[in-house]
Amino acid sequence: MEFALSSELDRTRLAIREYVETRLIPLESDPSTYDEHENITEALLAKLREEAKALGLWALNMPKERGGQGFNLAEITPCYEEMNRSIFGPVVFNAAAPDDGNMRVLLQVATEEQKTKWLQPIIDGEVRSAFAMTEPDGCGSDPSLTYTTATRTNTGWKIHGRKWFITGAGVAKHFILIARTSDDAKKGLSAFLFHADQPGWRIVRRIPIMGPEEHGGHCELEFDGLEIPHENILRGEGEGMRILQTRLGPARLTHCMRWTGLARRCLEIASAHVEQRASFGAKLIDHESVQGQLGDAALQVQIGKLLTMQCAWKLDLGDYARKEVSMAKIVVADALQQACDTALQLLGAKGYSKDTPVEWIYRYARQARLVDGASEVHRMVLAQTLRRDPKGFFDWGATPNG
Repeated sequence: MEFALSSELDRTRLAIREYVETRLIPLESDPSTYDEHENITEALLAKLREEAKALGLWALNMPKERGGQGFNLAEITPCYEEMNRSIFGPVVFNAAAPDDGNMRVLLQVATEEQKTKWLQPIIDGEVRSAFAMTEPDGCGSDPSLTYTTATRTNTGWKIHGRKWFITGAGVAKHFILIARTSDDAKKGLSAFLFHADQPGWRIVRRIPIMGPEEHGGHCELEFDGLEIPHENILRGEGEGMRILQTRLGPARLTHCMRWTGLARRCLEIASAHVEQRASFGAKLIDHESVQGQLGDAALQVQIGKLLTMQCAWKLDLGDYARKEVSMAKIVVADALQQACDTALQLLGAKGYSKDTPVEWIYRYARQARLVDGASEVHRMVLAQTLRRDPKGFFDWGATPNG
């Protein structure tokens, strides 16, 4: 594995850093920047997205022929980290969840006709998307519990069921839906595409949450006869579980990339504060206890960075990298929470106020140990992997031609 960035990649990373520092971070202190859900207003976002496109910093993970930059996972890792040094960053560059993961999986599994109709508008920023998997009292970390059904008809499929905590559903136009098409343990799930304007479904509510929300919130959906034609099934009947495996690993990892940026931002804010704030005859940074808190938080962030890059490298080689995804997800989620908690503590009352984005990040960060598989589930994955192959668990691995 090579950790040095190519000159082209580093130019892109530095261009993102400059835009984040000069354009996005200053907006965070302006109350008029925010909508009622504590995210950037749609009008301002549209303007910033056009700027990102003009700078060639748009949709890094998509092919150049489709309007992206053609970066692989290892290449977007340092870039996504730089983007999320601002709380507004990822969505400006079309690198936010769930669009980022939806674009990636559609690029991998959709037909050319489906890519033209369903993928390209997301890449172009004309529409946003959602991934409808999680269910009340059903599918969450365990997709086998899916109870939303797709019943075959003469023209396609009819959907009945319920989904919830569907990120971005309030503004999404293109949806990927996971539903049960049979009771087969391995081939019982299928993935479908539908448009928000189709009848037979509705948003029951936008679920109130503890932290700031992504655009479109986290919604509960009801399906009462949504009709989906045959041509809008992804890869064919029974391919839902494989599509989940294709999507969820990289999507979890891109969370880690972005969370590392948020963690770094918290430590940057805290470090600047303790360098100038005096207490009991010395700058805060000169107190050993403060140094210990900052040093340990920085250590955990760096461990998370390395795990994330290793996982990206393995995924780019075609490996599912299940244990590596789980390790990165656990460590980075914990590192983010430690970083923002440390920053808030060192900032004191200022950290608890809205004078800095630390309290915003603090509330946002708590979800990291829950979304895309709770940390306990990922620890279980690691334990099961170790149990199956105690020696192989720690292998270095090799490139296909190595």
